[in-house]
Amino acid sequence: MAGLALNFTVFLHLLSSVVWIGGIIFTLLIAIPASKEVLGSDAGKLMGGVSKRFTPFANYSILLLVITGAVLSFLHKGSYMSAPFYLKTAMAATMISIHFYRGLLLAPKIAKSEPVNKASLHKLSLSLVKLNLALGVAVLFLAKMV
Repeated sequence: MAGLALNFTVFLHLLSSVVWIGGIIFTLLIAIPASKEVLGSDAGKLMGGVSKRFTPFANYSILLLVITGAVLSFLHKGSYMSAPFYLKTAMAATMISIHFYRGLLLAPKIAKSEPVNKASLHKLSLSLVKLNLALGVAVLFLAKMV
C-alpha cells in the first residue's frame, strides 16, 4: 500500500509539472505567435483570456508541486539532500516567485499603466515567462539527478 501511495505522489508531482511547464511552452510557442499572426494588434485581448483560463491551472499545479515535493523529500530524506536537490528547489522557488510576481504585481501594474509604459512592461512580463520556461526545463533536467 505504501508503494501505491508513493507512486501516486510521484504521479501528481509529475502531472503538475507537465501542466505548468507545458502551459508555458504552449503559451510561448503556440498561443502568442498564432494570436499575433491572426489577430495582429488585438492579440493581447486573446492572450488576456488565455491567461485568465490558464492561471488557475498553474496555481493549482504549483500548490500540488509544493505539497508533493515536500512529501517526497520527507520520504527520501537522505537521498534528496544533495547539491542537485538544493539547486532544483532554488530554481523551483524562483519560478514560483516569478509566477506570482507577474500575476499579482506586474499584471495590475500593466493594466493601470499609460500606453507609453505598457510596451516595456509587456516585454518584461514576456521575458519573465521565458525565464520561467528555461528554469522549468532545467528543473526537469535535474529531476533524475535527485
